[in-house]
Amino acid sequence: METPTTQGRNGSSSEPAGGESPRLVYLDCSATTPVAPEVLEAMLPFFTERFANASGAYAMGRQARVALETARSRMAGLLGCAPSELVITSGGSESDNLALRGAAHALREAGRGQHLITSPIEHEAILATCHQLADMEGFALTVLPVDAQGRVDPVDVLAALRPDTSLVSIMMANNEVGTLQPIAEIGAELRARGIVFHTDAVQAGAWCDLDVERLGVDLMSLSAHKFYGPKGVGLLYVRSGTPIHCVQTGGGHEQGLRSGTENVAGAVGMSLALELAQSQREAVCARAAGLRDRLIEALLALPGLQLTGHPTDRIPGHASFCVEGAPADALLLGMDMHGICASSGSACSAGKLHASHVLTAMGVPEALAHGALRFSLGRYTSQADIDYTVEVLRPLIERLRRLSVLAAEATTV
Repeated sequence: METPTTQGRNGSSSEPAGGESPRLVYLDCSATTPVAPEVLEAMLPFFTERFANASGAYAMGRQARVALETARSRMAGLLGCAPSELVITSGGSESDNLALRGAAHALREAGRGQHLITSPIEHEAILATCHQLADMEGFALTVLPVDAQGRVDPVDVLAALRPDTSLVSIMMANNEVGTLQPIAEIGAELRARGIVFHTDAVQAGAWCDLDVERLGVDLMSLSAHKFYGPKGVGLLYVRSGTPIHCVQTGGGHEQGLRSGTENVAGAVGMSLALELAQSQREAVCARAAGLRDRLIEALLALPGLQLTGHPTDRIPGHASFCVEGAPADALLLGMDMHGICASSGSACSAGKLHASHVLTAMGVPEALAHGALRFSLGRYTSQADIDYTVEVLRPLIERLRRLSVLAAEATTV
């Protein structure tokens, strides 16, 4: 289960014992992860005895500044960049907004064009920002196609380039179907052409090599709560020399790119969380991939289930499906009654009735897309969690399908 402290409260039966609560199985790590115990411990002093503002000229303020810059240097070492190239933000959405708005405006001002390129499977922080830049601020926008597995073809990126192309943004790993994109290949081609390249790596922080030189990116977004750090803090890598304007003005913090009192505790927690994620990455990925494959194999043995996303080039802890004849909201409610936490896709679009924009872009029929399920495993997921989930889902899917048939028959009478 996805917590180092909460333990299951009964056996793995798909039906809870009389009066007992079901066990807790957390399979929604793409939405968020718990703060690792050692990360929380490192943060606590900066809420209490070391609480000072990092801009303070007195000793406590200087201590906070040292902690902030030490955290920045630690993360820079992990990404293979200079500390001055990291901007600490409030999270992935702010990092994406700063990257797109800040670079698009600065590049246009510098005479380097106003044509933007992205893909249709990006997080809404990218898509909504790109469309606003196009619809309200005069930028040209090209949205590339993806294949049936949710991958962007580098050939399509190159074919979409124009003399006025200034900025390309392609996510590293998709949050809904887990597909990994060929970022390094795209980055090499764009760097050779002098075009600024941004990647939303929010879903990749716990799973992928984040070396910015190998990836060939100029801008990269991360969010701490996706890799066992705290919510409310993230970062944006900005390659030295990349034109970018601030989008949040004020006191000129973060080298003038992000004004606001610095979140010292958050930065300290994020740096340790990223260090732990990257140092443990190979072992965690191997273990999670084995559990993921066990889940995929078991669920694909059931009739009417279809894997979404790339079968192999996907986040190691990510398994996503479309379930024929069983709506996702009913499936999630049924699983929740048995203590299983999962998602129908992006947590940010939970509650919306329309089909996922990611699945639609991949060509999944709308009726099938309404049965989308996402299971995202993590550091603490166990084999027992996987087996229990399958045990619960098998009769749940059958029951919901029977109800759907009865409902359809009732409407025809």
